[in-house]
Amino acid sequence: MRCVIARYPFDLTKAGVLDSMKGVTPEAVTGESVTIGRRRYPVKQVGEVVTRQDRRDFSSGEVTRAMARLGFTCHAAPGAEPAPAPAATPVETASALLGGTTPLDV
Repeated sequence: MRCVIARYPFDLTKAGVLDSMKGVTPEAVTGESVTIGRRRYPVKQVGEVVTRQDRRDFSSGEVTRAMARLGFTCHAAPGAEPAPAPAATPVETASALLGGTTPLDV
């Protein structure tokens, strides 16, 4: 799969990522992470090993998207809260008060 990380194109494969991460000890996970094999690695560590670039050159989102497209399981940062539900618009609120249903009820 061709992807762009830190403005550089890379041809990544699932087998290639597995080979690159073989024998690499995972660091402590404090942010986003990805499961490769039976281990859970920080996304920045995976990006650094796979691309051979400095961690400051790319965002964790770039690597997360690439790993997800390759079929790896990606995890949000520990303690990250899910996005709040969208607030009802004034029309939806009025409709609910008059006995109608809101899109959230359906």
